[in-house]
Amino acid sequence: MKFINKLRSNEEGATAIEYGLIAALIAVAMITALNSVGGEVATTFNTVDTAMSTANV
Repeated sequence: MKFINKLRSNEEGATAIEYGLIAALIAVAMITALNSVGGEVATTFNTVDTAMSTANV
């Protein structure tokens, strides 16, 4: 009975799970932000590439 009560009062696993969920949420937010910014960066590089190609003519 003491063992079961000790397991019930142990909260270290719950804390680790909470930190894991927070890390996962941050990762999802970063991926979403990078996907939206990535398209804009690609467009900018394409514009610069086109301008440099036409300048060498």
